[in-house]
Amino acid sequence: MSTDPAPPGPAFRRRRIPINSPAGDGVMTGIEMGPEGRPIDLVFCHANGFNALTYRTLLSPVAEAGHRVLAIDMRGHGRCELEADPGDGHGSWANFGSDLIGLLETLEVPPAVVAGHSMGGTSGLVAAGLRPDLLGRLVLLDPVVMREDVARTLGETAGSSPLAIGALRRRNQFDSREAAYDAYLGRGAFRTWPAAMLADYLADGLVPNEAGGFRLACAPAWEAANFSAREHRPWPGFFDSTCPIRILKAEIASTCQVDDRMDELTATGRITVETIPGTSHFLPMEVPDLVRAALLEALA
Repeated sequence: MSTDPAPPGPAFRRRRIPINSPAGDGVMTGIEMGPEGRPIDLVFCHANGFNALTYRTLLSPVAEAGHRVLAIDMRGHGRCELEADPGDGHGSWANFGSDLIGLLETLEVPPAVVAGHSMGGTSGLVAAGLRPDLLGRLVLLDPVVMREDVARTLGETAGSSPLAIGALRRRNQFDSREAAYDAYLGRGAFRTWPAAMLADYLADGLVPNEAGGFRLACAPAWEAANFSAREHRPWPGFFDSTCPIRILKAEIASTCQVDDRMDELTATGRITVETIPGTSHFLPMEVPDLVRAALLEALA
């Protein structure tokens, strides 16, 4: 694996976009692909702990089809410059939705589609409920949608969430990018990932450590704070939004726990929920062709 911060792969442009957000103003970063002479067609939001570049190979064919694509680094991830202090409540997912609204407000026109994986999908849902005028369509890839009784049992501290405990235990020091790549490839959460997506994740997911070597760009404490955040609030987004919503749900250990309230919403045809056979929470990595087809269909 190359030590170059941008591994070989589809071309992209770096973006720095000043935004206003109730969670704190600042500069959001991301990558852009596709023709520059048109408005943004698709905004893509990543999962907790990841970054925009992770999804480059997924999104590049969408750009090659003539669409302008912007994938963003959310607060506390990748190269994003927005403040991310896990002790100050910035990890509330309501804030991620507000950050996304701040970004959408900077665009010339609202994008045709907002899509997201896991936490990114939930952030899009929150934004759609708060500002329906800014979102044309939503494509959600195994979004985190908890039943409210489950959400209420989340602990207020990282120490009471199993996912947060795992994040806090995450290795945060590597001698080199190659060492991180070798440690992750085919193992743990990354066992179903294509090598190119892992390389792209690490390109912006690692930053030089002051003591030498590299550390995670998304600090384990920040990732854990997001896993412990109680304010996911996805359900108002379903009821208060007005745009078509397509959910692709993992078959294995899905984080999308829809209940019978979804029956009322799907009966109108505005919202669809599809379980993708054989997939885990990492379905964008496991079935990229299917995900791309869903994005292109929404853009059409």
